[in-house]
Amino acid sequence: MADDLIGKTLGQFKIIEEIGRGGMATVYRARQSNINRVVAIKVLPPTLLHDPSFYERFVREVDLVAHLEHPHILPIYDYGEVDGTPYIAMRYLAGGSMAQWLRRGLPSLDKLTKPMTQIASALDYAHQQGVIHRDLKPGNILLDENDNAYLSDFGIARVLDSNLTGSAIIGTPAYMSPEQANGRPLDARSDIYSLGVVLFELITGQEPYEAETPVALLLKHINE
Repeated sequence: MADDLIGKTLGQFKIIEEIGRGGMATVYRARQSNINRVVAIKVLPPTLLHDPSFYERFVREVDLVAHLEHPHILPIYDYGEVDGTPYIAMRYLAGGSMAQWLRRGLPSLDKLTKPMTQIASALDYAHQQGVIHRDLKPGNILLDENDNAYLSDFGIARVLDSNLTGSAIIGTPAYMSPEQANGRPLDARSDIYSLGVVLFELITGQEPYEAETPVALLLKHINE
């Protein structure tokens, strides 16, 4: 489905190329035709719309995040749904993600101070507004050309979680707090735990726990 979108238009946005892919969404570089700017478009799978209330929750959550005004929270420009495909248009950052930054080599400690301070400030602001990220990881921290850091994907985990049934846990096991791994109610401390895991990886070059399966990894966060 994803590659079929290249060259197509979603609302005002013409899809140029794929720039990232995760378990629940694909991200493209696109051009916004009415003001001729480059943006990033996150496209969610149409299968999510089998639940008629999903789009209503999607709009409510994204609208909440779109009103978070902080220099280091990635701005949302627009969102909508075209032919059964929900999408979010965001600022495009050429520096890529912190996950890509890590793959190029371990950063020196002095290079970590600025981006980590910026992300901590963004998290603190969001928590004061009552918004929890729920999926903080290097792949959701984006960088500009000057290594300024921006948090992305706020609240998306919650709207996806509300669409799923059973005991599915939304998030990324390697960075998940024990209470999130247990499926318990979350508050700001869960994000702070995840930020600590990110910092650990940036300093040491490895995650604090490794395991053969996602479930085994969750159990390590819970028990160890």
